[in-house]
Amino acid sequence: MEAAEVTPGSPARILASEREVTRLGESVFRTGKVSPEAIGLVCKVLGTMAQQYRKLEVIGVRAVATSAVRDASNQEEFLAKASEAIAAPVEIISGQEESRLIHLGVQSRWPHSKQRLLIIDVGGGSAEVIYSDGGRMREAVSKPLGAVRLTEVFLKSDPPIEAELHRMQDYIEEKLASAMRRIGRRQWDRVIATSGTASAVVSAINRVSQAKVDKTDRLRASAAQIRQLYEELSGYGLEERRKITGIGPKRAEIIIAGVAVLHRFLQDLQLPSLYYSAAGLRDGIIADLAARGVGRELSELDRDQRQMVETMARRYGVALPHARKVASLANTLFTSLQSLHGLAPHIGKLLEASAYLHDVGHYVSESRHHKHSYYLVANSDLPGFTDRERELIANLCRFHRKAMPVTDHVALEALNSEERRALILLTPLLRIADNLDRSHAERVESLECLVRDGQVTLKLGSKSDTDLEQWAAERSAEAFREVYGRDLVLSRVKS
Repeated sequence: MEAAEVTPGSPARILASEREVTRLGESVFRTGKVSPEAIGLVCKVLGTMAQQYRKLEVIGVRAVATSAVRDASNQEEFLAKASEAIAAPVEIISGQEESRLIHLGVQSRWPHSKQRLLIIDVGGGSAEVIYSDGGRMREAVSKPLGAVRLTEVFLKSDPPIEAELHRMQDYIEEKLASAMRRIGRRQWDRVIATSGTASAVVSAINRVSQAKVDKTDRLRASAAQIRQLYEELSGYGLEERRKITGIGPKRAEIIIAGVAVLHRFLQDLQLPSLYYSAAGLRDGIIADLAARGVGRELSELDRDQRQMVETMARRYGVALPHARKVASLANTLFTSLQSLHGLAPHIGKLLEASAYLHDVGHYVSESRHHKHSYYLVANSDLPGFTDRERELIANLCRFHRKAMPVTDHVALEALNSEERRALILLTPLLRIADNLDRSHAERVESLECLVRDGQVTLKLGSKSDTDLEQWAAERSAEAFREVYGRDLVLSRVKS
């Protein structure tokens, strides 16, 4: 887990970083499934990590699973339980996406804007080989050369016997050869290795203890040193490997296979050395989220969608300045409270659309206009949205006032369980946003949301009197407390 504060134009500031070895792939590489024990351990670790980053009030979360889960036949079960553990979606990413994020992570921490790089990341289930030129990833190949996978498949003895090592080396050479045929052989300005295996290798060669592992970033190890380390480790039993400086007790179980990949990589390509980068997949995710606006861009309507909902709102006489203000406030609430609702970023677009359309029912009648809004939206053509998205938008308009949605309400019959959950979580946010512009005078110029100590504080930036807006929004506090289990506190800050 890694959490960071991102400021445009500056390097990410790491707020929290946690790493726990769970060996998710051990059971997968033996049986084809993630074992119940592994799922239980991973979910426990994820739950603990989620508690840590929630305290930091993060507004964007991305959780990814890589090689082991890609191969697991029970991946759906794992994803469901892991997502439940952190109350946010966990996704499987492809080898190409994994490579892209690793490259992005390395470049964000150690930029090489003009050099030609060869990057190798030896994980637990796979190894990613990446060709980068001028700061851009040109080619990437993912191969099943992870340290855990190779150990489980080939190394049955302790220390491993010669036949086991020979079979593993042949397999590594075969996979690396096919990778390099795709990437091509070039003159590289620098070779960089990432991941825990590379860290352990560089630490062992440079005599850096685990307590000082943060000192290993950008250290160098020659091909000759790595070859010597591989030969030594291959003859050691587990307890002897655990005594080597820089190799932790868990890493010692799989280090032979990991070093074998790096050794063969350098040997086959006749590379003199490699450098270790402490950056990797997590840093790439942070950089990618920052480039996307830390979740905000994904939760906002695109240009065509916004034009469409504005056109519909205008057709039914909606005051567009009010609609735009409610949409902006709703989006701020959605992104700021991501850690509480755990909804996918694109759901924020549906909340924003409902903010534009929640008052269209006034065109039919002032009385029960929320019900008329539902009917008009549900029965209108909304290009840019699927039928299911249109139904959720219509229901948000339906419940933006009066009674809260309940599961047996007739209007919810067309929604599945996940859509009903989204409706319940989003309804208080739409109500708050609408009430924060109760006067239709756009008095709330900015909105800051703070989540801490069991409550949510909304700071309203304004030069004007916002008593009416605060009073109206406080009327939504009970619905918010009912859904989120948090008190809602509002205060005005002069802007």
